[in-house]
Amino acid sequence: MAFRDKTLRVPGPTTVAGRQLKRYHIDQPEVPLTPEVERAAYAVLPDLLPPAHPTTPPAGWVVLHRGADTGAYLLAYTWFWDNVVRCRIAVAGQPALDCPDDDPTHFVPLDRLEVGCVWELGVLEHERVAWVRHVLAPDRPDLAGYLADSRAEGPVGR
Repeated sequence: MAFRDKTLRVPGPTTVAGRQLKRYHIDQPEVPLTPEVERAAYAVLPDLLPPAHPTTPPAGWVVLHRGADTGAYLLAYTWFWDNVVRCRIAVAGQPALDCPDDDPTHFVPLDRLEVGCVWELGVLEHERVAWVRHVLAPDRPDLAGYLADSRAEGPVGR
């Protein structure tokens, strides 16, 4: 199996359903994210977000990943209970993950136990460190600092 990095873009944070979320997009030249896939993904995002936890800043991040075939993946990671991450995923265009068709704009919730692939987990590594640095370690949580601390754009995977 040949492995290669993909390209990570950071379009900036957004607020959805009262949560402040960093956004990460992963694609490759052969199969880039299109505006149609982005619109479809962000339309289902509110359904992936749980209610905010009362003692945890309402924050997290999303990864929108266009696969090399017909698949597209939206992963919503949210913080709760101060130091725990929840992940909910919606997938489109990937019949192997029980999608009804191969349309990369037809997102459906993933009711399986996956939490991300090697490209998406590179973002998770950064987010854990950023949460500790800006929210857990200081005397007062710095949510603005956390939201401004994104993984650098460029190659992701290795």
